[in-house]
Amino acid sequence: MKHVLVLGGAGYVGSLLCPQLLELGYRVTSFDIGYFGDAFLPKDNPNFRTIQGDIRDVAALREVFQGVDIAIDLACISNDASFVLDESLSTTINLDAFEPMVIAAKESGVKRFIYASSSSVYGVSEQPNVTEDHPLVPLTLYNKYKGLCEPKLFAQQSPDFVCVTIRPATLCGYAPRQRLDLSVNILTSHAVINGKITVFGGTQMRPNLHVQDMCDLYKLLIEIEDDKIAGETFNCGFQNMSIMDIAQIVKRVVEEEFPDRAPIEIVTTPTDDIRSYHINSDKIRRQLGFEPSHSIEDAVRDLCKAFQAGKLPNPMQDDRYYNVRTLKALQAA
Repeated sequence: MKHVLVLGGAGYVGSLLCPQLLELGYRVTSFDIGYFGDAFLPKDNPNFRTIQGDIRDVAALREVFQGVDIAIDLACISNDASFVLDESLSTTINLDAFEPMVIAAKESGVKRFIYASSSSVYGVSEQPNVTEDHPLVPLTLYNKYKGLCEPKLFAQQSPDFVCVTIRPATLCGYAPRQRLDLSVNILTSHAVINGKITVFGGTQMRPNLHVQDMCDLYKLLIEIEDDKIAGETFNCGFQNMSIMDIAQIVKRVVEEEFPDRAPIEIVTTPTDDIRSYHINSDKIRRQLGFEPSHSIEDAVRDLCKAFQAGKLPNPMQDDRYYNVRTLKALQAA
């Protein structure tokens, strides 16, 4: 039975991934600092263990890495807006802690290390299709640090320590630890709760990926042959759409799911967030055979069903759905 360690296992992706790995027969450990709680994790499963810890604590990591076959690194202070917080929080977690963590994993006998970078490393690009060899033009410390960590990982690549980097698009859809501070999810929650969508800018191109497709990719990366992924970087984002086009999808689906909300108004307003890029994901399709099976429309519909089922109470006021608000409330450091 392979042992998979999910660093940041109590986050948006980890909350969906951990139970699915257990269903596939893996032993799973979640290592997470616990800013957003962990009540939603499958703690009653005998093959699951959750550890509250900080990736900046190398001694704790060395202990956790013992007996682990594969590490999936989802642990970070997520998204560009998080850098309105104390800069040292994100610097110490997203950059300074990374290389010592990777070295500790390698020295502890971990065989495979899967790193979640970000397609936001490309910043703004006029290229019609941004491939993995496109220059990295970070606009924020978040995407700068994501890019800087990639070569630190590959410096440790060896036949016995297989390293792979994924640059995923902006995620969307429902997960047990829900985020409502991501573009599709933001637009959907505002449409459902307020009956109005505010689009900041609108022409920016953004790639998107359903959170379930993200989990499916990690499951593939656990099992695929070493030579297909060793030392490789892959884009993963299949629906490149403008923010305004996403808003139109949200409007249509929410009006179908909540007819009493119709008509939903779309309002545009200026923005300083000019990140715009159209990523190309041909490489991951060609080399790994990975294809997404969920769309932006599926993500919006899943969120609507979650609202209808009462799974997202108090969505506008509760800080737990919003990374920056939660970290500010906790005064995290």
